[in-house]
Amino acid sequence: MWERFCFYGMRGMLTYFMVYQMLMDKSVANLQYGATQAWVYAFTFIGGLFADKILGFKKSLFWGGLLMIVGSILLMISPKDFFFTGIAFVIIGTGFFKPNISSMVGQLYKSGDNRRDAGFSLFYSGINIGAFLGGILMIGVGKGEILSSVIPENLRWNVAFALVAVVMIISLFTFALNHKKLGPIGMSPFKSEDKGKARKYEWAVYIGALACIPLIQIMVANTVYTDYFMYFIGPFSLLYLFYEMTKLERKDNLKLIAALVFIIFSVVFWAIFEQAGGSLSIYAAEHLKKDLIGLPIDPNMVNNSGNAMFVIFFAPVVGLLWLWMSKKKFEPNSVVKFGLGFLFLGIGFYTFFTGKFFADAAGMTSLNLFTFGYLIITFGEIALSPIGLSLMTKLSTQKLQGVMMGMWFLASAYGQYVAGLFGSSITPEDGASAVEKLNVYSEGYKQFGIYAIIAGVVLIAISPIVRKLMGDVK
Repeated sequence: MWERFCFYGMRGMLTYFMVYQMLMDKSVANLQYGATQAWVYAFTFIGGLFADKILGFKKSLFWGGLLMIVGSILLMISPKDFFFTGIAFVIIGTGFFKPNISSMVGQLYKSGDNRRDAGFSLFYSGINIGAFLGGILMIGVGKGEILSSVIPENLRWNVAFALVAVVMIISLFTFALNHKKLGPIGMSPFKSEDKGKARKYEWAVYIGALACIPLIQIMVANTVYTDYFMYFIGPFSLLYLFYEMTKLERKDNLKLIAALVFIIFSVVFWAIFEQAGGSLSIYAAEHLKKDLIGLPIDPNMVNNSGNAMFVIFFAPVVGLLWLWMSKKKFEPNSVVKFGLGFLFLGIGFYTFFTGKFFADAAGMTSLNLFTFGYLIITFGEIALSPIGLSLMTKLSTQKLQGVMMGMWFLASAYGQYVAGLFGSSITPEDGASAVEKLNVYSEGYKQFGIYAIIAGVVLIAISPIVRKLMGDVK
């Protein structure tokens, strides 16, 4: 929950901070946002790999949390001067933290347990409490919408970034008190008699992670290096997976191929969905009225937290719906659920497009309609993301769970990367009028909606083929 506070809080304010505080060009800021988020998710593959082979999930979580705290403290000291250094720490920390918590949830269930999808929906609801709080508090404090009478104007962004350190300290303290309840789940893969060898490898991982900080700082600050990295990490991860597949039986390999189908489609989903932290952040700041069902609310706070709030309420309901449908023997299979996720995403973005028809002469449109679009998109996310997390644990072998979860998040890295390109491609000209800028964004969101609907239809159409690859996994 607290790691999601950090991620979504940062996601919701990075583009805004770069445009309005660091005075970056909007197109450049979108690319920078995509690069930053891509690195976050790319490192989940590396973090999952080291957790599988050396650290185990528990130590990986704790180490990742510590790095995130250090990064937040640097950003608190001076957001502008230490921006890329602090982000580099947070990127690597999240890479060690994020994929392994999901893998541990998967290991709470035995093979064939039909409660797993519902369990991941509940898990997804829980972590979105953090996303909701982070999305509201960090941007709210930074913009002065929250606690403006208490926090001096020149320290608002410092305090906003400092919130990450506060909540991650709570996170690690909670984990330290409760990790024994997980029993053997998440322990180091080394046998007890290899403690000396394990310690050497662990310290090598810690030192190596710290040594990467300056390199990541440079590569995040220069998006061309991100391009080169994305060209490399995807093919490398596939080659590594294919190498591991040579050691497995045919039925296990077919399941991994099915997992790759879900992973590839998820790139398209996140490329569209993650406009939330990029172009939609600017759209909310410049084209939405501060009026939600009669209440004066900052549109950026809705953009950052509306989706998370809907997830908190509806993910458990959808999880219970899957359980009820399973008992009645007509629960849709995972492939169809994925396809439905794309259809909801497409309809949601088409709703964003229709905002142009309700705009005034100043290019300002309805926050109510925008929020309704997010409600629709939320059902798409619930149909896809927790199910995807669940599938990665069901379709992968025990020894490859961290790697496959890392590849699932690596797909999100590519989605984030493409999201930055998409957002940059629909950035209006600076000299355009407010109405013209609104039209450019709206037409872009219509195209994204069409892409999502096409992907959903294709996925549902090929569902029988994917189902055969999945074997006994539902």
